[in-house]
Amino acid sequence: MTPKEKANELVNKYLRTYPIYDNPTVVISYTNNEAKQCALIAVDQVIEILDVVCESKSYDPFEAPMYDLKEWKQIKEEIEKL
Repeated sequence: MTPKEKANELVNKYLRTYPIYDNPTVVISYTNNEAKQCALIAVDQVIEILDVVCESKSYDPFEAPMYDLKEWKQIKEEIEKL
């Protein structure tokens, strides 16, 4: 999945309607801008965790997390473009 596709997938997850508590007749839905903000918060959390992993003294720079970090930063850029 490309960063652009992943960005769209994440934003679309927040565009669904969600029942509030245990009452299915009361729902909440986000605007496109709110959905983008939610997706950005989630992506920022992933980036923050990967930053810690990549800065770890025991981290091997040839392992996957560094590449994952770059990809998540690209995903964040794509969300911001939406």
